Amino acid sequence: MAGILVKCLFFFVSLCLAINLAKCIPNTKKTYIIQMDKWAKPDVFIDHVKWYSSLVKSVLPSTPEGEKTGDEEERILYSYQTAFHGVAAQLSEEEVKKLQERNGVLAVFPEIKYQLHTTRSPLFLGLDREDSSKLWADRLSDHNVIVGVLDTGIWPESPSFNDTGMTSVPAHWKGVCETGRGFEKHHCSKKIVGARVFFRGYEAASGKINERGEFKSARDQDGHGTHTAGTVAGSVVRGANLLGYAYGTARGMAPGARVAAYKVCWVGGCFSSDILSAVDQAVADGVNVLSISLGGGVSSYNRDSLSIAAFGAMEKGVFVSCSAGNGGPDPISLTNVSPWITTVGASTMDRDFPATVKLGTGKIVTGASLYKGRMNLSTQKQFPLIYLGSNSSSLMPSSLCLDGTLDKASVAGKIVICDRGISPRVQKGQVVKEAGGVGMILTNTAANGEELVADCHLLPAVAVGEREGRAIKRYASGRNATATLRFLGTKLGIRPSPVVAAFSSRGPNFLTLEILKPDMVAPGVNILAGWTGALGPSSLPIDQRRTNFNILSGTSMSCPHVSGIAALLKARHPDWSPAAIKSALMTTAYVHDNTYKSLKDASSVTPSTPYDHGAGHINPMKAVDPGLIYDIGAQDYFEFLCTQELSPSQLMVFGKFSNRTCHHSLANPGDLNYPAISAVFPEKVSMLTLHRTVTNVGSPISNYHVVVSSFKGAVVKVEPAQLNFTSKNQKLSYKVTFKTISRQKAPEFGSLIWKDGTHKVRSPIAITWLASA
Repeated sequence: MAGILVKCLFFFVSLCLAINLAKCIPNTKKTYIIQMDKWAKPDVFIDHVKWYSSLVKSVLPSTPEGEKTGDEEERILYSYQTAFHGVAAQLSEEEVKKLQERNGVLAVFPEIKYQLHTTRSPLFLGLDREDSSKLWADRLSDHNVIVGVLDTGIWPESPSFNDTGMTSVPAHWKGVCETGRGFEKHHCSKKIVGARVFFRGYEAASGKINERGEFKSARDQDGHGTHTAGTVAGSVVRGANLLGYAYGTARGMAPGARVAAYKVCWVGGCFSSDILSAVDQAVADGVNVLSISLGGGVSSYNRDSLSIAAFGAMEKGVFVSCSAGNGGPDPISLTNVSPWITTVGASTMDRDFPATVKLGTGKIVTGASLYKGRMNLSTQKQFPLIYLGSNSSSLMPSSLCLDGTLDKASVAGKIVICDRGISPRVQKGQVVKEAGGVGMILTNTAANGEELVADCHLLPAVAVGEREGRAIKRYASGRNATATLRFLGTKLGIRPSPVVAAFSSRGPNFLTLEILKPDMVAPGVNILAGWTGALGPSSLPIDQRRTNFNILSGTSMSCPHVSGIAALLKARHPDWSPAAIKSALMTTAYVHDNTYKSLKDASSVTPSTPYDHGAGHINPMKAVDPGLIYDIGAQDYFEFLCTQELSPSQLMVFGKFSNRTCHHSLANPGDLNYPAISAVFPEKVSMLTLHRTVTNVGSPISNYHVVVSSFKGAVVKVEPAQLNFTSKNQKLSYKVTFKTISRQKAPEFGSLIWKDGTHKVRSPIAITWLASA
């Protein structure tokens, strides 16, 4: 009997494989975001939520009696009604196909997983100077700017969120303080004005959150969200430091601004349906700025749900700042490239945390570290040095110090050289420590170049650049190699600085070459800000140390710098649009370091380009009074989309909310009134004209003249060469004609600057000649 059953089972499986195994398995449900045409709602429904529920119900399978299964409410995770219109629901592929045929459905997006893009910065940016205090005085209390931070939540007890001296919560604020484990109503304040959690998409994809191991509330267990929120709007805290490093006064970019925490990231990642719901809710709550330090790759504009939601937020007057990503120095590694999003890369500051490696030969190599512990190595003694890799450029699991790859007998009592990559930097140190090593030298690979990122290691450890790392490894391959490590604390006045971080994602923007990205760079290396009380500064579970502040690096850290400065500008200029704020930040950015030389790229130690630093490094003191701005309205952005070869149905995902249609006012994408100028020559095209319009936000009577770079491959002519304004907010237009004289294989870069004796309104220029396919 058992043999017959086995044969039947074998026959059934074989049959399934023959006719398509997938059809024999019940359709698995996945999360999809369904964008709806809000104007298509039939009158029989009293509201949009009822209509959405009915549409989902209409595609669900029926019972044998012909009744619907009745689980449509469980299938719907979110309803979106402000920056985006539609629902997130769990559906099978067959149900999605049916739904796409229903009237009113504009688009369906599959769930996407996003990842986090993981002081001295106010002083470095000029925000702690006496003249700065006068410049920004009382502005925030007058206008009550609120910044929504989409991240891992917030640690409300952090001194960065002290609300002493703050006025009452703004009357326009509609947000709430959601409670949960470890987060009660009293944790919100005049500083933290709102806190919400978004987990339905995450749980649908990853299963229920383990509430014993993770706070299913706005409380931040990871630390990333507390750090970014503190960078945006942290209150002034004197004596801030990390285990003695970076001692001084910490403050956010906009210490008088309010914070609303939207927790969208959990242990297993951040999901697009949760992010979209947070953006939608934040706009409805009344935020003025959205700070989003995460990314999920690049999709076409009409397939990127975050891009579509950000478009809706922009329509409502909300400034959206996003991190560019940590995919550098590889080219074309940017995320969040839509022109209505401010895309922020990362740079260094003039502060460092030096540490040295002294080799047995007497040679001293300078690196960086944030180590502070009991296991200090004697500088009077040398320790055996070992590298478990080969002399070739190829990396090995043991050279990367991956978990379980180090032989205790080989490394006990020695300083171990570990290559950077694959696993977290601090985890490599823990692997060395568990194997009995007494210290670690963390060496950069070619991808990281000479950039030094300091970490709060659990054993004595020093990070060194790629060139010095190679030399140390060569030395270690000989007999009786020894070394010792020394930690030198905090050093200021580092030159050159700023430098574009090696990890900062790079352009060009392959979706649209005519939109130069990133937009700008801001401090993102070794940033001190508030930290969670649930985790040690190394972020390793074994780390029992607790600190109020931590030092982190990433474009996740640079993004909130720009978000905070945007809040300052919104407070000073409440009538400015998101595009006006972006323009002020871009046209006043600088492209030189503190040695008065061109900004450099940390990965190559050569001059960086606008594909690396965008318009340049932010300069808040100049941005408050830019002289001229390049303003862009929602319809202008829509006209840009009309140049992107999108079908009418694809354009509807952006235009349906406001019933937008194409007026075809832009001859090509480069005509968008963007503060950066990118001329793209198709094959056989030798002349190109782009148009711009500037608005005078300076003195009513202002006279500007233009200065433009020279190029090898093209002659550039600006008409008119002078702009004479007679009133404030007056708009004047000009055109830039590019004429090819010699097609170049590589892009060329330069700038166009309008000067009036007080202001220098600078736009970066990129010229690209496309080769035949």
